[in-house]
Amino acid sequence: MAKWGEGDPRWIVEERADATNVNNWHWTERDVTNWSSDKLKELLSGVRVESEEGSCGVTEVSKVEGEASINNRKGKLIFFYEWDVQATWKGVSNTGAKYKGIIEVPNLSDENNMEDLDIMVTVTKGDPDAPLPVLMKMEGAAKIRAALGSYVDYLKTEFTQGMILPTANGVNKQAQSQAQVKVDKTQIGFVSSAAASSTGVKIPTCKVSLKDTFLTSAEELYRVFIKQELVQAFTHATAVVDGEKGGKFRLLDGNVLGEFQELVSVPCWMYTLSLSFLIHGERSPNFQIKLLSFFSPFFSQVPEQKIVMKWRYNTWPCEHYATVTMNLLDHGNETELAVELRGVPVNEEERTRHGWQQYYFEGIKQTFGYGSRLY
Repeated sequence: MAKWGEGDPRWIVEERADATNVNNWHWTERDVTNWSSDKLKELLSGVRVESEEGSCGVTEVSKVEGEASINNRKGKLIFFYEWDVQATWKGVSNTGAKYKGIIEVPNLSDENNMEDLDIMVTVTKGDPDAPLPVLMKMEGAAKIRAALGSYVDYLKTEFTQGMILPTANGVNKQAQSQAQVKVDKTQIGFVSSAAASSTGVKIPTCKVSLKDTFLTSAEELYRVFIKQELVQAFTHATAVVDGEKGGKFRLLDGNVLGEFQELVSVPCWMYTLSLSFLIHGERSPNFQIKLLSFFSPFFSQVPEQKIVMKWRYNTWPCEHYATVTMNLLDHGNETELAVELRGVPVNEEERTRHGWQQYYFEGIKQTFGYGSRLY
């Protein structure tokens, strides 16, 4: 018989005051099939694409067959899910032509990466080679893929609470186990092979400052960062972007996550209109003085746009975000972009700097032709 304190630590009851699943050693399982079915229907029902030709989108999720569960073994979370999904889409062109079709995803599974999913878009009504069905097959399929990726993200965050129990000293291994969840094999650009650290530890951070010039207006550059279709274009990957204050974004197949905290856009037309009104308006001197006082904030500097957001790599410690402030200053034929990231983990400084320069700055220039020197 082992002496006190010398037994196998996996079975030491004092590690848990209630002796429940000591050290998270025993296998526990949570069935998330019903939740998954509802979440998939919710995410897919919101898919919609538009173009100059018209618009189309998912009108009904007719089939969601499969199962999903989360398992805890030895303090490690293991996810199982396998789904066969089918939906109906409809579209109407600007000329009044109507289209209808089916979307099939037969292999949404933990064994497949998002880029390996078979997303089949077929046309049951209308010309399959018309611009609108082609749009659904291309951009629509990309949004379907992004929505399914969001489901997997939600599965690994929303439904894991309480799966790993704390020990007597209050330590909860939930964050560590989440970091060990299988990561997509192809991780574009931003991904590090290092696992995320646990929460509850003070992380040394630093500030990263970047500046660049783009040959476009501040308004156009501002749109590039908040419009989902434009983000997908310059990152060359699926993305989910809700371009409103409080809206969340998920870029590069889930490798970059965040939330917009502040969005400020002062249109150039406001500046131009106010100036023109003062110059050409036939008003009394006193009235013009009052107008000048009112519009003086617009004349003190060139019209600009500003974006503030929480931003992180998915490999950073759980719930640790950097605060990104982007100031876009319009100089007429070009826009100066100043980016400041505060709260970047010290050991991630170079990777973060390189990622922004390559995947944001260079990606935008090469995709939209806004090329200019980097300084």
